[in-house]
Amino acid sequence: MQELQPIDIIKFQDSPEDISHDFTPKNFNQFIGQSSLKEKLNIYTTAAKMRNEPVDHLLFSGPPGLGKTTLSQIMAEEMNVGIKICSGPMLERTGDLVAILSGLQPKDILFIDEIHRTPKAVEEVLYSAMEQFRVDVIIGQGAGAKTVNLPINPFTLIGATTKAGLLTAPLRSRFGITERLDFYADDELKIIVQQYASYLEIKLSDAGALRIAKSSRGTPRIAKKLTRRVRDFAQVKHQKIIEDELVHQSLLFLGIDEDGLTSVDNLILQKIIKHYGGGPAGIETIASLIGEDSDTLEAVYEPFLMRKGYLEKTPRGRQIPHLMLLKLKRKLLGQETIF
Repeated sequence: MQELQPIDIIKFQDSPEDISHDFTPKNFNQFIGQSSLKEKLNIYTTAAKMRNEPVDHLLFSGPPGLGKTTLSQIMAEEMNVGIKICSGPMLERTGDLVAILSGLQPKDILFIDEIHRTPKAVEEVLYSAMEQFRVDVIIGQGAGAKTVNLPINPFTLIGATTKAGLLTAPLRSRFGITERLDFYADDELKIIVQQYASYLEIKLSDAGALRIAKSSRGTPRIAKKLTRRVRDFAQVKHQKIIEDELVHQSLLFLGIDEDGLTSVDNLILQKIIKHYGGGPAGIETIASLIGEDSDTLEAVYEPFLMRKGYLEKTPRGRQIPHLMLLKLKRKLLGQETIF
């Protein structure tokens, strides 16, 4: 029975306040963006509270840094229940999951990040836990081992994944609610930047906040990271009020241009223009040209470039759209390192 003790990593994650020292919205009103999703979640949590039941199991999908964990914390606050947070790869043994599930109070929330990376054996324990609120525990070893069916308190499982296609069909079908988070608009990110600047106790102009927002690739996590780096730059420059020009200098120092492209983004586009006249070019070839592996290229840089229209996929490889190619040539004209 020793393996039923909760694993150490959970001990300091029992409440939202303990999860992060960063600014975290406490309710749906403080959470900026994802308006349609917030309205749905508000209805789900309100209806569950009226019935005095846990919220149905919920699956969040979407790129990293958009607020899946934060929304789960807010749901716990709204339901006035506890939340335990862990990640799929961390659950190496079935005993780890059983220990966590047996420690949940009625209507508590269990949040599993990167749930598609949960080991198969552990995932199978989730099936009966999600549907019947029971888990099977093996006691003893060898011929004397026996299986005990252990009841657990009704709970809500919130799974988060950046690759919904890698979830197995049996697990995906057991989620009663499936929602996707989308990238944020610049005006939403501007509010997030201003909100975060206030938390950091720095004075940031509206124009400066908007410039940071436009450079954040539609992701609040990146917006907060850039805000902290701009704060560092301003502090070293002894600037108490961060104006737009200082933000511009800071971003250039970080390798981010006025279009929000990083140095690697520009390098990808430069190589395609220089060596292939705008494309098409194979992904492995591009990766070799910039000294990066193709998986990183596809996962980190390509989605933003394609979403902004700088790059497109064709049967023959990646290429820059004709109109965007003309714009980039004008933008990059005169830079000897490119041509």
